[in-house]
Amino acid sequence: MSNKELRRVEAFGQVQSGGLRLRDAERVLGLSYRQIKRLWRRYRREGPSGLQHRSAGRASHRAKPAVFREQVLCFVREKYGGTASEPPFGPTLAAEHLAQEDHLAVNAETLRRWMLEEGLWSRQRGKPRAHRQRRARKEHFGELVQLDGSFHAWFEERGPRGCLMNMVDDATGTTVAHLCQEETTWDAVAVLRLWIAQYGVPLALYTDWKSVYKVAPTPKQELRGEEPLTQFGRMCAQLGIGILGAHSPQAKGRVERRNGVHQDRLVKKLRRQGIFACDTANAYLEAEYLADLNRRFAKAPARPENYHRPAPCAEELNTMFRLRTEHFVSNDWVVRHQGRFLQLHPRNGGARPRTAQAIVWEHADGQLEVSYRGEPLAFEELATAPRQQKLESATGHVPYPRGIPRPGPDHPFKRNANREIQERRRRLLAQAVAARRAGRGASVPPGAAENAAPGCTPAPLPAPSSDPPKGDILIEVKQGTF
Repeated sequence: MSNKELRRVEAFGQVQSGGLRLRDAERVLGLSYRQIKRLWRRYRREGPSGLQHRSAGRASHRAKPAVFREQVLCFVREKYGGTASEPPFGPTLAAEHLAQEDHLAVNAETLRRWMLEEGLWSRQRGKPRAHRQRRARKEHFGELVQLDGSFHAWFEERGPRGCLMNMVDDATGTTVAHLCQEETTWDAVAVLRLWIAQYGVPLALYTDWKSVYKVAPTPKQELRGEEPLTQFGRMCAQLGIGILGAHSPQAKGRVERRNGVHQDRLVKKLRRQGIFACDTANAYLEAEYLADLNRRFAKAPARPENYHRPAPCAEELNTMFRLRTEHFVSNDWVVRHQGRFLQLHPRNGGARPRTAQAIVWEHADGQLEVSYRGEPLAFEELATAPRQQKLESATGHVPYPRGIPRPGPDHPFKRNANREIQERRRRLLAQAVAARRAGRGASVPPGAAENAAPGCTPAPLPAPSSDPPKGDILIEVKQGTF
């Protein structure tokens, strides 16, 4: 029975027990009084089953014949059912092939319902998901610390959105957090330094596959067996901290769930405190919020051994936590770093630098240091880009720095070329002389017939001379250039 029919059964049951009148059932069911009386008579005569629709359980007038259904299902079992090694056809694809190959037109949804009833198709798509057992906590404090950044409107409408850098120990749930604007390398360094200052250097970090923490190797790096390191990864490697990349948010569920706690509790506490700036929020986190959170939610580790290593001094940490960038040095000992020009002062009197690169170290406060071949170098920042000096002659002509090499007149290529040119000119001269002789003896100059007297024959042409023609060609022959 449908929900509507069940509501009618319940209402008429109350009418039968005297709890409702027919007028009340009319309002409850939203039917007319005439319809209520008709249903009430059927209920008294047949009971609750009399309120069921008369077409329930009957075959549809538009249903396919049973013989057609059995024929379709037989084709599905034999041709499209698949085997143990081959997946079966889905209802949509099977309906297409039935229409094209077997000439049996059936709607895909109708075929889906038939296949579900016969057990030939399952609503589960793809491979069944394997059961993944929840990973147990680490046994030692400091063995694995999960690190993640949570973007949220921490100040609601009072301030801009921010990112809460959150570190949670996997064994105890101890939390250290730092609120900032973005999830950058320096923000990750800031929260890590807070953890090191309170508990020491952890053994490993569990992070996302982000460019800040960990990146995948390129094909060339995979062939060479190299593991790429980000700036943050290089800093952690100097401290002996390993970085593990999580392939899903569920893998580091402790820090993800702790982010949800912060997005609920911390937002409301910041609202109560009237805080709308990151500096004030960080002071509140260290003074009150984190201490109360760890006292309430932190757990004791399974084993008492602490895997944290002693923290280095502040000077050593400042040396480790700095960005490293390599740049080529120009001939005038200038290094370009992020649009800034650094004029180096070498110790060897300004000798021309070799192909080695200079390393620029950048601290969190923006201070720069430069080292060349492992030795620190003094430098000064130039206000403008250095101009390249151009050598100009007295007439103002700038000579080409390197001339184009041209072969001399005695070069073998030149001698052979000149000889070939002279031979070609002699052949052309002989052809020209022969053409002139043939033209004078076989043709009449234009206008000769018109100028002759009536009844007279034209004067004969002069005999061609055997001497070479006069003019430019003869001059070139005498000079030996033709």
